[in-house]
Amino acid sequence: MPTINQLSLLNKQKNQKKRLQKTPALQKTPQKKATCLRVFKMNPRKPNSAERKVARLQIYATGRLVTAFIPGEGHNLQKYGEVLIRGGRTKDLPGIKYKVIRGKFDIDGVEKRKNGRSKYGTKKVK
Repeated sequence: MPTINQLSLLNKQKNQKKRLQKTPALQKTPQKKATCLRVFKMNPRKPNSAERKVARLQIYATGRLVTAFIPGEGHNLQKYGEVLIRGGRTKDLPGIKYKVIRGKFDIDGVEKRKNGRSKYGTKKVK
């Protein structure tokens, strides 16, 4: 039989897990529309080396500023372009918790993509 202190400790731990959100700017929605303020490149953490394309975005509904990763090879995103963002962190980029959804609004899908097309917004070539 657990004591009252043990029960209260268990309750506190459950509440802490509920409060921690991985994508707080989305406010428990699957996607949000945002405006691009700046497109730039970031260098990943230690064992990896590349230049990852990211965008600084302002979410329409809330006005919050977030940084989102642009997946795939090449992009046509420019300043003041509209995009749709989703959750999903990029492991080797610190602080990046969101990804841009390709093929929606002002960002096109990846050109000449044959496999995994749904992730990169590419239509089926007939």
